[in-house]
Amino acid sequence: MRLPLNQRIAILLHEGIKGTRGKTGLSLLRYSEAPIVVAIDRECPGQSLPELTGIRRDVPIVASVSAALEYKPQVLVIGIAPLGGVLPDDYWHDIKDALAAGMSLVNGLHAPLSTIPDLKALLKPGQMIWDVRKEPPNLGVAAAMARTLPCRRVLTVGTDMAVGKMSTSLELHWASKLRGWRSKFLPTGQTGLMLEGDGIPLDAVRVDFAAGAVEQMVMRYGKNYDILHIEGQGSLLHPSSTATLPLIRGSQPTQMILVHRAGQTEVADGVLIPPLIDVIKLYETVASAGGAYPKVPVAAIALNTRHLNEVEAKAAIAQTEAETGLPCTDPIRFGADKLLDAVMQK
Repeated sequence: MRLPLNQRIAILLHEGIKGTRGKTGLSLLRYSEAPIVVAIDRECPGQSLPELTGIRRDVPIVASVSAALEYKPQVLVIGIAPLGGVLPDDYWHDIKDALAAGMSLVNGLHAPLSTIPDLKALLKPGQMIWDVRKEPPNLGVAAAMARTLPCRRVLTVGTDMAVGKMSTSLELHWASKLRGWRSKFLPTGQTGLMLEGDGIPLDAVRVDFAAGAVEQMVMRYGKNYDILHIEGQGSLLHPSSTATLPLIRGSQPTQMILVHRAGQTEVADGVLIPPLIDVIKLYETVASAGGAYPKVPVAAIALNTRHLNEVEAKAAIAQTEAETGLPCTDPIRFGADKLLDAVMQK
C-alpha cells in the first residue's frame, strides 16, 4: 500500500515545519507524487512553505483541520515522527475533526489508531485508517543469504536518527535511474512505505525476526535489479536505536553511505559523536563482522547542510572530505552523483 495518487492529501504537521519532528510530512512534501493540497501547522499558518523549508512545493499552510477543509482534502496524513512514535495529546482534536469530515487517515506512528473505538465510530463507508507500522507476515530469521546476490546493495547509515538517510537513499535511487540502471529503493520506515509501497516497517518487527525481514525484502528484489538502495534507520551511536544492526545483517551491503548533520557533535542525552573517521571504522568493522564477511566500505559521506547557507555548506563539505579522505556532498542540495560515483568505484 502507498499514499493514494488519486486523492487529495492534507499533512498534519503541528510544530513540525520549523521544528525537528516533522520529517515524515516534510519528506512527503519533498518526494511524494500524491496531490498534497494543504499542510496543517498552528505555528506558521499563512507562511510560505518553500521559504520555510526550501521544498519546491507551494502548498498552503493553515492552523487546523477545520481551516484545511477549504482545500477539500480526502486523506489526512500524520506528518510528525516524535521520539517513541506516540501521538501527542493535542493532535486528537484534529484527527477526530478529519474523520468526522469524511477524510481517511494515514498513521505512521507506533500506536495503532484503527482499533480505537472512538475513532472507528466516526468512520463512514469509503473511509479507512491505515496504520503503516504493522509487522509483515511469514517472517523467519536471517541466514546471510543476501551476500549471494549479484547486485550492489547500498545501505545508508547515520551518526544519529533523522539526519537524512531516507532522502539520501532516494536521491541515489533517482540518480541511478537517470544513468539507465535497474534501480530499486527499499523503504524500511513509515515515510518510505507511504511513498513507495513495497518495503517493511522495520521498527514494528520483533527483534528476532528483524534481520530476517530485511533479508526477505532484499532477496525478493536483488535478482531483478542492478542496484538496491536500502533506507537506513537509527544509528549505532544512538542509545535507543535497535534498527541499524538488523539492516546491516539482513541486507549484507556491498557499500555504505554515512549520513551526518554538519556540525553535530552529540546525539541524545549528551552521547558524543566520535570523529567521523572513527565512525567510519565502526560501521566497516560491524558490517564486516570481524572478518567473517568481505570488507564492506563506507564509500562516501552525505552531509546534511539544511541549516547552513550555501557558502557554509560548501565549506563544511570540503572540511569533511579533508578529515575523512572520502567524497562528500549534500545530495539534496547538490545532487547525488558524487556519492553514486564513489559507490561504483568501490
